[in-house]
Amino acid sequence: QVQLVESGGGLVQAGGSLRLSCAFSGSIFGFNVMGWYRQAPGKQRELVAALTNSGNDGYADSVKGRFTISRDNAKNTVYLQMSTLKPEDTALYYCHMNRFSRDYWGQGTQVTVSL
Repeated sequence: QVQLVESGGGLVQAGGSLRLSCAFSGSIFGFNVMGWYRQAPGKQRELVAALTNSGNDGYADSVKGRFTISRDNAKNTVYLQMSTLKPEDTALYYCHMNRFSRDYWGQGTQVTVSL
């Protein structure tokens, strides 16, 4: 059974940076894509960044140039480096993985960006 555990969220001032981590336990062999979603109060969950098994990455337009997704195979961990944070980045951030047509989610980590 695959489990995803996020960490690294917190409160930061606008313009600051945070790095989110998502540690995978269990086998991730055969995964299709892993990435990060976020959900702000009253809004739908949206894709922020994704990384395919071939190493290609993609980003939401709102975070391009500010966020970077990466993966450490040895640590079974995927990261989201967030820079130049804005108040509109405030949300609950979820780690996600699709593997053999099944979706796995973490419990979420809160990111709050203050003015």
